[in-house]
Order: sequence, then structure tokens, then C-alpha cells
Amino acid sequence: MTKISRFGALRRAVFGSAIALGGATALAAEDTVTIGYAVARTGANATGAGITTIPNYELWVKDVNAAGGLTLPDGSRRMIEVVEYDNRSSNEDLVRAVERLASQDKVDLILPPWGTGANLAVAPLFARFGYPQLAVTAVTDKAPDFARRWDRSFWMLGGGHDYAAGLVDTLSAARDAGTINDKVAVVSVADGFGIDLIKGARPAFEEAGFELVYDETYPLGTSDFAAILAEAQGSGADSFVAFSYPPGSFGMVKTAQSMGYNPGVFYIGVGGAFPIFPKIADGKAEGVMAIGGVDADSPAIQDYFARHTAAIGTPPDSWASAITYASLEMLAQAVERVGLDHAALAAELSSGHFQTIIGEVRLQDNQLRDLWWVGQWQGGDFRAVNPAARAGASAPVIPKPQW
Repeated sequence: MTKISRFGALRRAVFGSAIALGGATALAAEDTVTIGYAVARTGANATGAGITTIPNYELWVKDVNAAGGLTLPDGSRRMIEVVEYDNRSSNEDLVRAVERLASQDKVDLILPPWGTGANLAVAPLFARFGYPQLAVTAVTDKAPDFARRWDRSFWMLGGGHDYAAGLVDTLSAARDAGTINDKVAVVSVADGFGIDLIKGARPAFEEAGFELVYDETYPLGTSDFAAILAEAQGSGADSFVAFSYPPGSFGMVKTAQSMGYNPGVFYIGVGGAFPIFPKIADGKAEGVMAIGGVDADSPAIQDYFARHTAAIGTPPDSWASAITYASLEMLAQAVERVGLDHAALAAELSSGHFQTIIGEVRLQDNQLRDLWWVGQWQGGDFRAVNPAARAGASAPVIPKPQW
């Protein structure tokens, strides 16, 4: 059934073999679990949501329904029915849509939107209606504070300081080995994500003995990076670091290639782990570092990549995609243990152990802390390289090959 609202297209569909799409009789309400979400299918956030969030929601629903539905504590199964809104990359529309999901659609569960700002915008609403919030794609150093403020919220992607510290660790090892100098050129987008990371990076670089010879912020929406990269190229730094969103990440790579800028380390932010990045880089992604990473040799990750590609038509990203799917596995296991009561679900998510595609997961103070901080393109895979001591980490290749 399709229905149009002021929030955009609302889609209700039951996926899986039990019900054919188109013309089939709907299951009775008591035989289904309704799950709603308001994610950006259009607007500025559509690229990130369309790569990381929406495909994993669709894959998980397909997988669960193909297995007969969500299992409840009494052993019965219920198929998942989806209620979806396009929030059009507008926090105002997002808030209204989530309120409608809770108060009018009265869905059993609500899944989170894509992005840090979007998750923060709806956190008070999730708390007000009592829904657990799996804030998978929110990077914030204030996650401990938010977890205390909204005790049914769960923060799954770490903070800016974590990623900055991981990068500094990686570069420190390379400098100590004599492969790069102690100079760094860094740029950051003037938005919450970039601000969080540069605030963590400045003191971390200084404490590690690096000199920030170029440190520049740029406005969200910048499309011309020639002047920025020219300054970085002339700075004498062997390491270029960009705490950037996908448009900036992609734009800086293309600009660096066009001007022949080849530092020993080329690091970008969001977008570097996207499956489209090698094409963006004109087939020259080898050695580029970015935020995130996966254990590319893990059989569970390899199986997940294969299933995602077969079901969606494209591979997942190599950062938050697997964590998104893992969060949904956690949700399904929690439902099986305690049912659909929101308070019981939140308590189980907070304290339980879960088997997922990223391994065994147990949250610490409502946060996922066992994460990969730095990844690098190596041989066609975006491999995790930090924490270096963690099982599954690959050794970084520094200096990177020239474009």
C-alpha cells in the first residue's frame, strides 16, 4: 500500500516469501511487528543514508521475514511490516515524521535516521515516547552525556576524539619508523562532525609531537578545494588529513589528483569507506586512509558483504554499514528474549550480550566501544588498520602509492 503525506512517500510493505509484493492480502495486525523509520531518500543526506542506512534496513527486514519473522519470547514469529517516511534531509520533517510514527501510526519499533545531527534532533522525541534509539550513525564526544540524559538511547559509532586519537597513533608509528615527517596539514568541515574531530585532533597531534603546519576549516557546501590543497601541498607536510563529509572527501581527492598532490598520507573523513570511492578516485584508491574500516578477512563480514551485494545490488560501506546491520541483529535478539515492551528492550540492549556479524557485542554505558578507528584501501578492500593491536587489523601501507 502506498500513501502520500506531507512528509513524502509513506511505504508499507511486508518483505519475504510469505507475502508476495503486489496484490496479496495483508497479514492481520496481531501477526505482524510494525517497524517505522524516517530516513533521507532525498536531499543532502540521501547519499549517506542511501549507502549506509536504507540498504541495511531493507536487507535485515528481508532476512528476518525470509526466516519466518521476528521471534518472540514464547517462540512465536511475526513478520515485519515497514512504515517508512522520506525526511527529505530536513530535521523539521524528520521530527514530524517520527512523532507521527509514534502517535498516529503507533508502530512497535522505530529505527533511527542517518547522521549525527538527525539523531540528536529526534533523541528527545524517542525519549518522550519511550522508544529505544539505536543511534548507529552518530559520531559525538558527548555520547556519554546523551546516554545518561536519554537512558533508552544507544550510541554506536564513538566520538570524534576516538577517531582522531586512532589516526594520531597510526601516524606516530609511521613517523617513528622514519616513513613520514612530523608535519601535518589538516582541514575540517565547519559542522558538528568536523568540529568534534578537529577539537580532538589538535591536542592529540601536539601531545604526540606533530606540528600542524596548516590548519584550516571550510564551510559546509564548499565545492572548490584548489586553494586549500595548494596551501597543503606547499606546507611541507608529509601527511594530509581532512575531517570531511562525502562531498568534500570526494572533491579533495579529485583536486589532489588533478594537481599532482601526492603526500605520503592522504586521509579523508566520511565517504572514504563507501563502495563507490574507488570509482570516485578514478581507480586509484590504493593507500588512501579514511575513518572506519572492517576486518576484511572475517568470514562473517565476507558473508555479509556477499549477501548485501546480492540483495541490494551494491556492496555495503566498510565503516557504519556492518555496525548498522549488527545493531538490528541486537534488536532482534533482544525482542526474542524480552518481547516488544520498550522498557524491557532498552534494559536488554543496555546489559545483554549479542552475537553479530562484527562479533560478540556488549555495550558499555549504552555505547559501542569496540570499534575500528582508521581504515585504508588495500588491494580493493577498505581494511581496518587501527587499533593496530586488535585482532583483524591490517598493517598500514605508508607512504601511499602515487595517484
